[in-house]
Amino acid sequence: MRAGIAYGGYPGGMPTPEQIWDEADLPTRRLAGLALNPSASEDVLLRLLAEAPLAVRMVLCRDRDLPGAVMDAVIAHPDRHARGFFAVNPHVDPAQRARLVDDPDWFVRGHLADGPRIRHPHRPRPLPDEVVVRMIRTYEGEHLGSLGVYQQMSAELIRSMPTHPLPEVRCWGVGGWHRLPAGIRAALLADPDDTVRERAQAMARLEDPVWVESVLPAHPCHGRTDVLLQRALSRAVVDGVLTAPAQADERATIAGNPSLPPDVVVLLAADPDPTVRERIARRPDLQPAERHPLVTDPDPDVRRAVAYREDLGPDERRALAADSDPKVRLAVSVHPALTEEERSRIDYEVPMDCRFGFRFVSVLPQPRDPEAVRRNALSGHPMLRRKAAEDHELPADLVARLAEDNDLGVRVLLAQNHPDAPAALLLRSFLEYTGPERENLLTRPNFPRAGLATLADHEDPQVRALAARDPDTAPATVDRLTRDPDPDVRAALARHPNLPRPRLAQLLDDEELAHAAAANPALAPATIDRLLTTAGRSPGEDPGPVPSPPAPPEPSAPEASPPR
Repeated sequence: MRAGIAYGGYPGGMPTPEQIWDEADLPTRRLAGLALNPSASEDVLLRLLAEAPLAVRMVLCRDRDLPGAVMDAVIAHPDRHARGFFAVNPHVDPAQRARLVDDPDWFVRGHLADGPRIRHPHRPRPLPDEVVVRMIRTYEGEHLGSLGVYQQMSAELIRSMPTHPLPEVRCWGVGGWHRLPAGIRAALLADPDDTVRERAQAMARLEDPVWVESVLPAHPCHGRTDVLLQRALSRAVVDGVLTAPAQADERATIAGNPSLPPDVVVLLAADPDPTVRERIARRPDLQPAERHPLVTDPDPDVRRAVAYREDLGPDERRALAADSDPKVRLAVSVHPALTEEERSRIDYEVPMDCRFGFRFVSVLPQPRDPEAVRRNALSGHPMLRRKAAEDHELPADLVARLAEDNDLGVRVLLAQNHPDAPAALLLRSFLEYTGPERENLLTRPNFPRAGLATLADHEDPQVRALAARDPDTAPATVDRLTRDPDPDVRAALARHPNLPRPRLAQLLDDEELAHAAAANPALAPATIDRLLTTAGRSPGEDPGPVPSPPAPPEPSAPEASPPR
């Protein structure tokens, strides 16, 4: 656990999670570590829940999975903060969090609606459909206004919303108006429920150029930009932007609008501003007569935008393949009409300074083409193999093939995205890739544990910290790494069950590492009892040093969970 990470703002002057943690004294931080200790018994956790300070309840209720009896006690706990922290716990079954759906306190209900904070592009596990429906029917509008509610919906519920038997749910279904078939739109426009019908009519008006013109703000603002980007534009609005824009960049703003008249597309394709031409070059309705001059546009960004178009003719592809700009040549080199031989003749440069991370998949994903994925995986072009490596459903034979690919991007993207990425690939990727989302590799299900102790002297502190995952890391090595120059390494190894007992006792009195040391699963029962005596002390009251218990044989307990 990285203590103090916020899970939502507290209104009315209530302390934030960061403030709660910052104000915790040393005895409290020890108890917070004990709350995360995998060897802490159910009775210990229940005692912490009942007696420990708020910072401890925050960690206990928010930052770990919990036994059933402890969850029952949290649900019934009189402190709304404890229940609120549990409402955003990403580690427990969502059906357990859902038990708070009718909590008497708006504070708890609001945090249930907001949901766990999951690092983008991941999303929390969905709540049961019937719970989300109950929230929609009974919660106040401010509770339902966050993205968190939508992120906790299942794909099945989202698909059913436009035709759901309950009008409150159909109202939510109207929000996906642009994706709905004409028949469902017509039914919503004639819905027997006034609210559903009015909401559908409001969405339909956004496709009426006359109505859009009537509500277009005359001054620069987000509302005006939104309209110019994606709403149906009347000729009067378009002409106004061309002759008297409210701000300088509005020609570029309308250049991508799907409702732009064809003659204006022709006009803007020759606009003196390269940003306008670049956006025109990406339009799906761009005609060959306007497209062709952009192939030789003086601005390389415009040519690169054209190079990605699938409707390029052979002559256009050949011209772009010989372009003076390497990014343009790279863009056209992945064109689906090219043969592998034609690709190999293009002098492209594969970028290595990219983000090789997790690829977000929408709750309602577009259908995938397995044959296209296989062609990409077997291609000689690294960028196409990278695209295939991002496919979460890549078959086993292609996983095995791409795991041995000679391109770092292919290997790391496979490791980041495939649920069955092999252990050797995950470790190799972590060792070789130091870019954004590197730490996500540690969360992949097959990341190895055995043998990581050999990395204890690595120059990279994130690699040295891997020794905390190896249950066979030698006690002397664990001891040494708790004195490492890097604070994350020190904290990770303070949790290792092979930490010598005298050193563990020292760390329980260390201002920096007491929290991590108290989470060590090798903590002796006598020490746990000693820590629990601090539960009733006033903040700032020093319980005195924690004595070192007699040293038993070295434990064989599994490694503690890595710090959250």
